[in-house]
Amino acid sequence: MAEAACRLYLITPAALDPAAFADTLARALDAGDVAAVQLRLKEADDRAWHAAIAALAPVAQSRDVAFLLNDRADLVRDSGADGVHVGQEDMPAREARRLIGAEATLGVTCKASRDWAMEAGENGADYVAFGAFYPSGSKAVRHFATPAILRWWSRMMELPCCAIGGITAENCAPLVRAGADFLAVIGAVWNHPDGAATGVRALNAAIAAAAALGPLPDTEMDAFTLQGDDDDGAAERQPQ
Repeated sequence: MAEAACRLYLITPAALDPAAFADTLARALDAGDVAAVQLRLKEADDRAWHAAIAALAPVAQSRDVAFLLNDRADLVRDSGADGVHVGQEDMPAREARRLIGAEATLGVTCKASRDWAMEAGENGADYVAFGAFYPSGSKAVRHFATPAILRWWSRMMELPCCAIGGITAENCAPLVRAGADFLAVIGAVWNHPDGAATGVRALNAAIAAAAALGPLPDTEMDAFTLQGDDDDGAAERQPQ
């Protein structure tokens, strides 16, 4: 999944009709570059998960886009999904790795904690996710990450990092320029007024424009502070 340039990472809505959403997903993926799709269902039983995976995984995988599950490491092997993304309150990374096997992709939410990110890497993560960077419509945010953690991680570690939380075409530039390998997006694509395909094109264009500006200077990093780069992960625990 890792590439030299920053790439788009789509997270699905928390509730969807698999058959109808398959067409929307196909149009979005055909509109531009997408590295991965994460199926994120909330309050769904196993039957709903299996139905969604059966309908959506082929759409992504036939386009060489990784198809990941949110939280459900137990379903990866049998479903044919490419991997799983787990949060701090969901399952330890080491246990998730045991369930999905050595070859599947494992991502771990680390919020704004350097310690959590390093621990995730030691426990088998293929990428770490930092955020939220901006207010998000998908969950309440009490503490925000800043681009400084992306800069630090990208300079210190080879493991890819993903930025998440309220990211749009209008605000993604400092994250791209700070070193994010992936931008995880929900509303800016699925809720785009002109459709998901337009949302993908807009974000791809914004990523390219930001990358063309070059790395964000360290002297400008302080201009992008929201509520601080809190290294105390325990202070930020909230439902994933």
